[in-house]
Order: sequence, then C-alpha cells, then structure tokens
Amino acid sequence: MMLEPPIGKVVEKADNSRFGLVILSARRARQINSYFHELGAGVGGYVPPQVHSLSRKPLSIALEEIAEDKVVVAPTEE
Repeated sequence: MMLEPPIGKVVEKADNSRFGLVILSARRARQINSYFHELGAGVGGYVPPQVHSLSRKPLSIALEEIAEDKVVVAPTEE
C-alpha cells in the first residue's frame, strides 16, 4: 500500500522534524474533524478543508494540506 502524500515530502514541509509533523497534522486533523461535526449546527467556528480529497479521514486530509502548503508552521517567538 502506498501512502499518499509520501511521508518524506511532508516531513520536509515541517522543517524536517517528524515530531513537528505529528503535532501539526494532529492539530489540523482535530480542526477538520470539528468542522465536520459542526456542519449541521451552522456554527462555523473552524476552517474547512483546504484541498479536494478523496479521503474521508481527517488525518489524511491534514497531511494532504501540509503537502500542498495550505497549512504551514508558524514561527514562534522566544
């Protein structure tokens, strides 16, 4: 089974940090999941998925967004 998008490509988008990729993708997947749960309520508190995906899994959608530079790591101030 081939993973789409390739993990090597996505890790590069997260500053070559697997830990950073896990945090970024999990955070975005939770946002996507919350968006889908709020659809019927009309609340609109979360940003919808930014890519057209055949996947129904929030984590896969989040990884596709990261691969297409729709979600980026924001620099933090120290």
